[in-house]
Amino acid sequence: MGEVTNSTAEKATKRSWFDGLKAEFKKIVWPDRESLLKSTVAVITVTIILGALIVVLDYLFEHGMGYLIG
Repeated sequence: MGEVTNSTAEKATKRSWFDGLKAEFKKIVWPDRESLLKSTVAVITVTIILGALIVVLDYLFEHGMGYLIG
């Protein structure tokens, strides 16, 4: 009563899931060094530009609201 057993079907299901996972990982194509560097520079550049834009807009809205309110 209350025994926990792993059936053969259950073990086969886990095994096939891990085999499928391993097969999917083999399909991954990792970027080369040059491509990775270009992508990294692009992400950092866009992040800096958007951050600066947010700072400028925040400054303008803050002073604009201060001007309107008095």
